[in-house]
Amino acid sequence: MAPRADGQSPAPHVADRHEWIRVHGARVNNLKDVSIEIPKRRLTVFTGVSGSGKSSLVFDTIAAESQRLINETYSAFVQGFMPNLARPEVDVLDGLTTAIAVDQQRMGGDPRSTVGTATDANAMLRILFSRLGKPYVGPPGAFAFNVPSVSASGAIKVERGAKKAEKVSFNRVGGMCPRCEGRGAVSDLDLSQLYDDSKSINEGAFTVPGYTGGGWNSRLYAESGFFDPDKPIRRFTKKELHDLLHREPTRMKIAGINMTYEGLIPRIQKSMLSKDTESMQPHIRAFVERAVTFTTCPDCDGTRLAEHARKAKIKKISLADACRMEIRDLADWVRTLKEPSVAPLLTALQQTLDSFEEIGLGYLSLDRPAGTLSGGEAQRVKMIRHLGSSLTDVTYVFDEPTAGLHPHDIRRMNDLLLRLRDKGNTVLVVEHKPEVIAIADHVVDLGPGAGTAGGTVCFEGTLDGLRGSDTVTGRHLGDRASLKDAVRTPDGVLEIRGATANNLRNVDVDIPLGVLTVITGVAGSGKSSLVHGSIPAAEGVVSVDQAPIRGSRRSNPATYTGLLDPIRKAFAKANGVKPALFSANSEGACPTCNGAGVLYTDLAMMAGTATTCEDCEGKRFEASVLDYAFGGRNIAEVLAMPVTEAEEFFAAGEARTPAAHRILQRMSDVGLGYLTLGQPLTTLSGGERQRLKLATHMAEKGGVYVLDEPTAGLHLADVEQLLGLLDRLVDSGKSVLVIEHHQAVMAHADWIIDLGPGAGHDGGRVVFEGTPADLVATRSTLTGQHLAEYVGS
Repeated sequence: MAPRADGQSPAPHVADRHEWIRVHGARVNNLKDVSIEIPKRRLTVFTGVSGSGKSSLVFDTIAAESQRLINETYSAFVQGFMPNLARPEVDVLDGLTTAIAVDQQRMGGDPRSTVGTATDANAMLRILFSRLGKPYVGPPGAFAFNVPSVSASGAIKVERGAKKAEKVSFNRVGGMCPRCEGRGAVSDLDLSQLYDDSKSINEGAFTVPGYTGGGWNSRLYAESGFFDPDKPIRRFTKKELHDLLHREPTRMKIAGINMTYEGLIPRIQKSMLSKDTESMQPHIRAFVERAVTFTTCPDCDGTRLAEHARKAKIKKISLADACRMEIRDLADWVRTLKEPSVAPLLTALQQTLDSFEEIGLGYLSLDRPAGTLSGGEAQRVKMIRHLGSSLTDVTYVFDEPTAGLHPHDIRRMNDLLLRLRDKGNTVLVVEHKPEVIAIADHVVDLGPGAGTAGGTVCFEGTLDGLRGSDTVTGRHLGDRASLKDAVRTPDGVLEIRGATANNLRNVDVDIPLGVLTVITGVAGSGKSSLVHGSIPAAEGVVSVDQAPIRGSRRSNPATYTGLLDPIRKAFAKANGVKPALFSANSEGACPTCNGAGVLYTDLAMMAGTATTCEDCEGKRFEASVLDYAFGGRNIAEVLAMPVTEAEEFFAAGEARTPAAHRILQRMSDVGLGYLTLGQPLTTLSGGERQRLKLATHMAEKGGVYVLDEPTAGLHLADVEQLLGLLDRLVDSGKSVLVIEHHQAVMAHADWIIDLGPGAGHDGGRVVFEGTPADLVATRSTLTGQHLAEYVGS
């Protein structure tokens, strides 16, 4: 800027005064009238114990309102295709900029979704091969495994002086493998799991979920007329069996209703096998896992591509070969391509592939199914598209971006967060790790507790100010777990021999039993492949992974853990009535809101609203049900109790219910004592959901517990409680195997198995086996170096 003639600095422009995001009176979820000012173009970290209200403030208030205001700028027609967002419960939200939320939601419900399709990398590679591939096979669509080849012919009327019909043909060349339809795998059904061939259809031969009990699905086959429904299936002729299993779609009338009859196998394939198994209801998922075997497609060898798309090559590399490479190797190959006609494309592709390496995901391949990525990997893949973005003055919102990252990788993530900030963006991060809190320009600590005990701002300021504050986070910021003086002695070993899943290189390792064993290593080194791919999910092995809990807004901790069953039975026995009365999803539900507690009103193009039911006042039960008491409390009052209060209530006296008390104890053990029994699962944070899952699995009779990063979403103060829980499990005779990056858990282990030395093809080997003290003493691996630094050795 040129200096003014009078030598004075120009007065600040009125537009430059909006330097803060102002929140006043936020009351979303457990927030208690929170008012706060967040500096723009700075990196602000939000911390506090799990359940203190961090996500409620950052995601459900700031990011949600920004998204709602952006959606309102579109036409009413376009808004009809967008999610309806209600205005957050807040008095004033001022100074908002466009918010981009990068969360840890798993990616890819569609089986054709891959790392390549989730970013622009796959699209750019398709264009590259359509231009440079030899032999030439067609435009970019000819290399797309989600585009089928289509040909058609017919007649159209054209007017050239006089109308006449001309024959035309239409061809579209797609890259989809016709055998597996771009999925890379074909399914085979075990017929013995579909029906009992000793029975007839009328006798209930079908064992497929939804086809039993005389419903429409079974009536369709029984009344089709293609075979005798009273004849056992094993006595069907070849034609009858073909009609039952494989018949093409046929229109017919059944009970006066027009329906389409189709063979059982294609019908099941369309209704069940075309969906992502993780999105299915539990009983359907169990059926699919039992009845279906997936094998690599023999036609395309799992590449998803048609033969013509696999033939075109650049420097002896086909598109299938390129997508199978590790991304860092693919980046090196792209660097060797020197073709002026596609120079801008090569530059853009190179930048995208290099971003994967920068973000610590160079070990992935572009054909990796998106649904197999962990929550942390999914979040980092989403970051790729933002790193090269031309947008500035945007608010980026991250949810624990270090989830699943080794301490070595956290430094790289910090650099990326700072790069986004330095481009002139506001970066808001919900995080527990001290390494990320350390780079913050501004820190907001919420608490002081969780649930109803949280929801207030305990501290706002700099990192040094947080260290000097008397908040829970401030007191624990310098916490360092020390190495144990003595480690437990194993009482046996679990042998793994010749493990080759994914990137493992013929690994032989003995996992000690009866102790706390930690499997560690950089992200992508092969930890999950070793544990989940080599330890059979046999009886006696309890595996608690990071798959999210699926539940509706009617689901709550009481229903998920099975706690509601003993409570309902206790109420029923005490009052001499049916247990179904004490379920808000059954006979006891308020008839006005059907047991939801709120009434949802769809306002078409505007955001829907949820209002508390006036008849039951949000209690979800019919008034007459609330007259029944147990231990002096009605069912609504019991469901409103926090876990700690309910634990005391069901422990002794006339309300003593041992079955309920055992479940509540387990919930308290995993640090969920503050949750209310009736809180909707949809309001729980990721860390809370995983610990709820752990509490449920602790009831299973298993000798070996396999935990996948149990510290995910845990505050520094909660990690100590988790270590106590792991110790109690081991002391009770269990073998506990933990995949973990947190140094406190490593230091507390009896035995460490470190994989590496790098990720992808640079990993897959055991680089250390021994006690944490030996690992720190040798410092022979990246993990050893970081652990030594952590414990101060």
